[in-house]
Amino acid sequence: MSLWDIAGLAGAFMMLGVYGCVAMGWLDPVKAPAHAINLTGAILVLYSLYYDFNLAAAIMEVAWALVAIIGLTRLALKKASKPPP
Repeated sequence: MSLWDIAGLAGAFMMLGVYGCVAMGWLDPVKAPAHAINLTGAILVLYSLYYDFNLAAAIMEVAWALVAIIGLTRLALKKASKPPP
């Protein structure tokens, strides 16, 4: 098994793990950790797709990464707009 295969599997397990944790109520889907783990997982899968390309999977992972980036950006903007206590 190659390094990119291992990276892709790790990324897939990360995203599935977050999904499972959200479904079980163990992780808040609108907080930064869920978005960050999903973004990292998508990047790892995209890395693996660079070496063994699949268009459908690439589209899915780019979309997954964009959703995570939007979520993290919204959280950062929300935090920046809060007045200090």
